[in-house]
Amino acid sequence: MPGWQATTTARGDHRVQWRKSSFSGGDGQGNCVEVAWPAPQVAVRDSKAPHGRTLAFSRSRWRVFLARV
Repeated sequence: MPGWQATTTARGDHRVQWRKSSFSGGDGQGNCVEVAWPAPQVAVRDSKAPHGRTLAFSRSRWRVFLARV
């Protein structure tokens, strides 16, 4: 996916590929979230705290969010 950087981490008993826009953090602050699509949900985390907590959304709720931003 052009414009995105991917990282892979273990989550539970499977690996998750996190994606972060390559356009984020250009201000030196590193303000960005990363998104992953482990079935059946969408996971979101703070890129500055990759081992911290994540938020999980259903795919339908994620589509609603994206449509409104």
